[in-house]
Amino acid sequence: MQGPFGRRAAFRYRVAGFVLLVAHLSFVCWLTLRPVNVPWVSAATLEPLATIRADLALSPWSAARSIGGGLLLLAPLGVLLPLAAGRVEAYPLASLVRTAFTGAMAAMGFALLRSEVTGQIMNVDTVLLNTVGVALAHVLVVPAVRAWLRRRADRGRVAPLPRNDGAQAPTPTIPRVGIAPWSDVSSSSRT
Repeated sequence: MQGPFGRRAAFRYRVAGFVLLVAHLSFVCWLTLRPVNVPWVSAATLEPLATIRADLALSPWSAARSIGGGLLLLAPLGVLLPLAAGRVEAYPLASLVRTAFTGAMAAMGFALLRSEVTGQIMNVDTVLLNTVGVALAHVLVVPAVRAWLRRRADRGRVAPLPRNDGAQAPTPTIPRVGIAPWSDVSSSSRT
């Protein structure tokens, strides 16, 4: 997005992304870091996939509820982190890796904080599910939104009108590359 309107729009997207990111993280803190009154607390689960296997052994409803909750808790970060960064032109794989890594670190931070709260335990499966949820949300939403924003920005650009005075028009630039294409056409070299 170029020009004064494009910069303002990018700034608005970043501000909206940052505000929504802070609101979501505040909600997650409130939801997960509250003390829970329980008669007993099991030990921390540090074996990967142990809790998921136990949930699947109980019932499909219990498994869907706990796995779905784990996937959905931090999934909005998959969209809000790139929105707060405000990059429309980003390599998809690099964006996914950055977002998944940040989501994993946030999930790990919440898990470590939860282990200090009364009635809460550390569970490695929660970290795994939260990270997968962030990555899935990113893959499902961000590339499509970025493509839509690029098409919208390309539609806003106006091609220069041809000149009738015999002078050569300026060489158009390729929008996403930022350089002019090579051309051997010159009004003085051809006869």
